[in-house]
This record gives sequence, C-alpha cells and structure tokens, in this order.
Amino acid sequence: MDIKDDKSDKDRKKYNYFVDGDKFESENPTITGALIKLKLPEAKRSYQLNLEGHGNDPDQLIKDDTVVELDKGAKHFHTVPPASFGI
Repeated sequence: MDIKDDKSDKDRKKYNYFVDGDKFESENPTITGALIKLKLPEAKRSYQLNLEGHGNDPDQLIKDDTVVELDKGAKHFHTVPPASFGI
C-alpha cells in the first residue's frame, strides 16, 4: 500500500490575496513583496506595491523583502507606476 504524507492539491489550504482586483492564491501563510510581483505581468513588476489599509489606516508600502501574513484574511494590494515628475 502506498501512503502519501503530502495532502492532495484539493486538501491543501489556499491563502487568497488580490492585486489590482485580480485574485491570486498561495499555499504559504506568508509571502514577500518580491513573490507577489513575480505573479504580475512583467510590465508591472517594477511598480511600487501597496497594501490597502483598513478603515482609517493608511496604505502600507510593501518592499521586495517585506513579509506579509496571508493567514489573517485576504489582503488587497495595488500597484503604482513609477512617477516621472517634471518631464
């Protein structure tokens, strides 16, 4: 008899997050800004990534090495293109 220690794909917990309204999933309860950007279209990978604040809390800048916990509810992010002031 072959016993699998790993859970099947459908039994694994998925953690949802959203970037610019698009839904993404992670099997890990934490994720870095760099990993979030890797799933975005290449054109948006150089954009600034912000975590939307709740209520009166301000949005939070998520750097590539910032760790975000996904196990406390779905997070919502938005991207901001680089600014080019004075051109």
